[in-house]
Amino acid sequence: MRGGGGGRGGAPPLAVLVLEDGRTFRGRAYGAVGETFGEAVFSTGMTGYQETLTDPSYHRQVVVMTAPHVGNTGVNDEDPESARIWVSGYVVRDPARKPSNWRSQRSLDEELVAQGVVGISGVDTRALTRHLRERGAMRVGIFSGDALADGAAALLARVQEAPEMVGAALSAEVATKEAYVVPAIGTKRFTVAAVDLGIKGMTPHRMAERGIEVHVLPATATLEEVYAVNPDGVFFSNGPGDPSTADHPVALMRGVLERSTPLFGICFGNQILGRALGFGTYKLKYGHRGINQPVQDRTTGKVEVTAHNHGFAVDAPLDKVSDTSFGRAEVSHVCLNDQVVEGLQLLDRPAFSVQYHPEAAAGPHDAAYLFDRFVSLMEGQRA
Repeated sequence: MRGGGGGRGGAPPLAVLVLEDGRTFRGRAYGAVGETFGEAVFSTGMTGYQETLTDPSYHRQVVVMTAPHVGNTGVNDEDPESARIWVSGYVVRDPARKPSNWRSQRSLDEELVAQGVVGISGVDTRALTRHLRERGAMRVGIFSGDALADGAAALLARVQEAPEMVGAALSAEVATKEAYVVPAIGTKRFTVAAVDLGIKGMTPHRMAERGIEVHVLPATATLEEVYAVNPDGVFFSNGPGDPSTADHPVALMRGVLERSTPLFGICFGNQILGRALGFGTYKLKYGHRGINQPVQDRTTGKVEVTAHNHGFAVDAPLDKVSDTSFGRAEVSHVCLNDQVVEGLQLLDRPAFSVQYHPEAAAGPHDAAYLFDRFVSLMEGQRA
């Protein structure tokens, strides 16, 4: 990604979005001026764009917002899920001309410029989203300013030379390099070792609210380093990239399962559990992204409205209990839109995972009970 900007007068510079299949969309620069490449994906959330932008799971992705009007509430310093914006590029239809919210500290456009994030506005995002639904997620480039000097054929060739998401090992690029601790809020009840594969800031906070001291460890942590904190439970976070490349986290999780330590995984962590149990993973045609996805908890029959950000899924049977190296396993949650596996649980060991985001940043809150379920596993193990 290469971008500059700020201090523009008048109308923003012209910009063009080029998909790898040759389709193009023209608009105006939004955020930094320059060029960027990534995987084109769309998010159906109508709110929470700041949490989306700062979610490490969006590393190397160009996010298309299906909501037509973006930027109304500006940007503040309380809502980011990490220390920076991770999306490779940003695509909106109608950016807010002026933010209006009592918590706003600056505009979204100013934040994109400050962090060098190249975007485009004035795009027919409905047509672009329909194209991605029909053809599937694909590589894309956004070009503005001097980057438009090359001809259309040259821009398309550069997009087609960009790396694909299949086979991409990205979690170590976004994870913390040094371990850190998020202290329990109130009385400390448990200690959890959280393996950071691209963790969102709200996740350890949700555990801290339940009296858990969270030791956040790098993606490269060893089994010895995990157990050096004397954990009551182990957590594997969300993160970007292809789970088929995540051999180290899979081996690490198998070590945790062998010790029967209570285990909870979210998103990428769900895919890691799937692989650890012997299931395969595959790339979805265009993925699930947004905060309005219906999921059924098959253990209770309850339907939740949930937040998603995943382009890969676990290939596990929906209609039977599977025998694995760690005992019986079953699909615990399923997406009601397309029957994609959204959760796994072991029946003979204290381990479960979900493919979506129960930390509820930026909402909804239907799945917050999953953190209580993790607490119950740790209470049961201690008893």
